[in-house]
Amino acid sequence: MNATDGTGASADRSHSDALVIFGFSGDLASKKIFPALYAMVKKGSLTVPVLGVASSKWSVDEWHSHVRDSLLHEDHAGGIDDPAAFDRLIALLNYVSGDYNNAATFTALKVALDGAQRPAFYLAIPPSLFAIVIQSLGHAGLAQDARVIVEKPFGRDLASARELNAVAQAVFPESSIFRIDHYLGKEAIMNILYFRFANSFLEPVWNRHHIASVQVTLAEDFGVGGRGAFYESAGCLRDVIENHLFQIVAMLAMEPPAFQGFEAVHSAKSSVLSAMQPLKPGDLVRGQYIGYRDEKGVANDSDVETFCALRLFINSWRWAGVPWYLRAGKQLPRSVVEVQVQMQPPPQCLFDDSGPAAGRANYFRFRLQPKASIALAARIKRPGKKFVGVQRELYLGERDGEEEPGAMSTYERLLGDAMAGDGALFTDANAVMAAWTVVEPVLTEHGPALPYEAGSWGPIAAAVLIADDGGWHDPATDAPTLNDKPERGPQ
Repeated sequence: MNATDGTGASADRSHSDALVIFGFSGDLASKKIFPALYAMVKKGSLTVPVLGVASSKWSVDEWHSHVRDSLLHEDHAGGIDDPAAFDRLIALLNYVSGDYNNAATFTALKVALDGAQRPAFYLAIPPSLFAIVIQSLGHAGLAQDARVIVEKPFGRDLASARELNAVAQAVFPESSIFRIDHYLGKEAIMNILYFRFANSFLEPVWNRHHIASVQVTLAEDFGVGGRGAFYESAGCLRDVIENHLFQIVAMLAMEPPAFQGFEAVHSAKSSVLSAMQPLKPGDLVRGQYIGYRDEKGVANDSDVETFCALRLFINSWRWAGVPWYLRAGKQLPRSVVEVQVQMQPPPQCLFDDSGPAAGRANYFRFRLQPKASIALAARIKRPGKKFVGVQRELYLGERDGEEEPGAMSTYERLLGDAMAGDGALFTDANAVMAAWTVVEPVLTEHGPALPYEAGSWGPIAAAVLIADDGGWHDPATDAPTLNDKPERGPQ
């Protein structure tokens, strides 16, 4: 979607002339931001100064080594494959050491910016520091014509989100606030938006008359690792449901944007989130994998959920009465993100097996991770005289090792867009508040976190929640092939 001024006309959005990264010494910078900056330099899309800010008192050699070590880490598969580009990156970088609570840090930052007129400030720091850094930027006179990029979570409930939003909007105009949900920068997520509105065959069936239910699964086959303390303050509902999964739902459920501009996309998504029925305790199942309480930083009697399953309704003309089932969790059988849109059965059962006892007759399936794919399940007749069928999927997927030319990482895309003033892949204030409104009733009023075995699909109660709508679809690891065995049936 092209940037517009809200009327569909192209808007003049001057590119940022400097990038400032608060949290330069943190894990997010090491794992995601430095590789993104390196990739941008290699492609020639980053040519402005980059300033790092952190409390670590590093010499020039020390922060140079920090950047180099991050790019050489095993998590960054490419390493440093272009020494000249790495040298250009280092030449763009500078570093300011200081305490975020000390005004002198921002005075030093202003000097280091050396007259930059349109800096972009990226807050890769703990949420507890967002407000003080934003206010300090304002007090130091650094916010004029600048942009601020805020990592999730934006608040931890409706009240704190409103408070943080008030702080941010007192210093920056809404058009200069970029709230990152890194999921929106993933190619597969962007493809949902494209697939829905670039193809005419979906629209006639994409409504309550033809869709029976929708499932969204975000599964991870690992635990909290060294992030136990963080998870104790967040939990699965805040960490991924309220943001990642709600954004997926919004893209699937939104009305066609009124024009080709990110403001129209934001408006359409916010309308979906505003139409979501606030959750009730009976709509939510919370789980905790056995062994979570043994993780570092986790309380011995913790009731924090590492798994959530919920039933959601959207009170709109298109979706009234259609249940949306969302689940996410850690220590599940595999790491996968998948959407299954279950279609209504045929209105007349002409064939005995047109509604299979096991499985689903017709559905759309969107695989978002690990490999993006789209599938449509349909039944076809088996060879022979009898009208007996078999389930098959029409499948579009990535080939092994296939990579689109010019493909970019999530953070490379998001940093570039924010510096260019393109807000299409970011979340606006209305969407943030609407999402918190949906989950607010169950943040404190809910049942206990039920234990589940690592490697399972969560507590049994999650299966009960969806039992009336045919049960969960558990994503497989591999794409289907034409050699898949059909379900048993009369020959």
